[in-house]
Amino acid sequence: MPLRPPEFRVIARSPGTRPAKAASDPNYMTSLARGLSVIRAFTGADPQLTIAEVARISGLPRAAARRCLHTLERLGYVGSDGRRYSLRPKILALGYAFMSSTPLATTLQPVLERVSERLHESCSASTLDEDEIVYIARAATRRIMSVTLNVGSRLPAYCTSMGRVLLSQLPREEIDEFLGRVRMRPITEKTITSRDTLRRVLDQVLEKGYALVDQELEIGLRSIAVPVRGATGAVIAAMNASAQASRISRREMEGRFLPVLQQGAGEVAQLFVRTGLSGSAAHSIARPT
Repeated sequence: MPLRPPEFRVIARSPGTRPAKAASDPNYMTSLARGLSVIRAFTGADPQLTIAEVARISGLPRAAARRCLHTLERLGYVGSDGRRYSLRPKILALGYAFMSSTPLATTLQPVLERVSERLHESCSASTLDEDEIVYIARAATRRIMSVTLNVGSRLPAYCTSMGRVLLSQLPREEIDEFLGRVRMRPITEKTITSRDTLRRVLDQVLEKGYALVDQELEIGLRSIAVPVRGATGAVIAAMNASAQASRISRREMEGRFLPVLQQGAGEVAQLFVRTGLSGSAAHSIARPT
């Protein structure tokens, strides 16, 4: 029996306990970290939140959450009806600063659209951010998931095809750190939750050059992903195509989807070579291979 479709949410790390690397950093601004955790508390599932809800999601004391919300409201990033808070359009300027300053998303978008047109399926590109993937470009043909995915959406890296492609490119010690801290919950009955099994899967992904995830993120959804390399050969993103499992078999994904995705990824790499851009603004995660 299919499990209930999961609710994907980004739980902001509580700045009350600073990350180990920041604990000894005298320039680390806890107040800024708290403000960002409050912004990240708002999701498509919960666009309106009370102070108590923001405090719970962000891990902040209620008083700290209230002060952050008050400051963000004064700056125009948050609005309130007197009880519940929501993000205001001004917040888009923060994301636009990234989108307009990196060539990666603008380079990927037309390629994704061509790949999507050839496959007649939704295609996306993402980068790795700690233990999650962040969507930086997307060409959607139809909605096939229980959640709506857009640029800026985040999903767990351990159970997504793009996440596994990006994780497989990390140095061995960073993979060990990831496996030591990540919470691998069973999103569906097919989700891999064994750290040893995931390590073996990541080794296979690195060897094969692609990842295929079969209904681990959502029952009825299959996805296949390949790495995207910059001009230096370093992996800077991942590109995938998703389809309903009832329509597209694993064999068809590997036989028909994979070559199209690989060709698209090659086009992106060639574009970076011709323009002399490395894509480093999107953060290279691996050395050239």
